[in-house]
Amino acid sequence: MTKALVVYGTRFGAAASTSEEIANVLRKESFDVRVVNAKEEKVRDITEYALVIVGSGIQINKWTGEPEKFLKNFQKELANKMVALFVCCGSTEPIDEKENKAETIAKAKRKYLEEKAAKYNLQPVALGLFGGVYNFNKTPWWAGKFMESVKPKLEEAGFKETSPGVYDIRDWDAIRSWAKELAQKTLS
Repeated sequence: MTKALVVYGTRFGAAASTSEEIANVLRKESFDVRVVNAKEEKVRDITEYALVIVGSGIQINKWTGEPEKFLKNFQKELANKMVALFVCCGSTEPIDEKENKAETIAKAKRKYLEEKAAKYNLQPVALGLFGGVYNFNKTPWWAGKFMESVKPKLEEAGFKETSPGVYDIRDWDAIRSWAKELAQKTLS
C-alpha cells in the first residue's frame, strides 16, 4: 500500500476538512494516509511516505505558519518525494464584478502555490487552489470593515450561508477530482 502524508495548517477549518476529504479519496484509491494538523503535531520524519501533500488556509495573502515551517524543515527530503501543494482561499471567487475570474485564479495560483514551490525548490506533481470558508463570526476586529463589504457580494454571487455567518465557497467535486488525479499520478 502506498503511504501518503497530508500536512496542513488552518485558521478557520477549511484546510482541515479539505485535508480530510483528500485523505478519504486517497484511501479509496488504496493509499495508507496519515493526516497531520501541523499546529497540533510535529512531524519528525517523512522517509516512509511516497506522497507528501502540504496545504494551508490563506489569510491576508499568507499561508499559515506551521505548514510553511514544515516545508522549510523538510525542504531537502521533499526534493526527492512526490509532493503536492494546496491552499483554501477566497481568491477562487472574485468578489468585485470588475475582476476577471480566470485572471483572479491565475494570480492566486501563482502567488500562493507556484511561488511557494519555487521558494523551497519543489517540483510539485499537483497544485490545488480551492475555495475557502468565510466565517463572519470569527472575523478579527481589524478586518471588520472590509468583511462587511464581502458578505453581500458573496450572496450576490449565489453563495448561501452554510450556518449562521459562515459561507463555504469550496467546490467539493473539484477537490475530490484533484485528489483522484493525484492518486493516479502517484501510482503511475
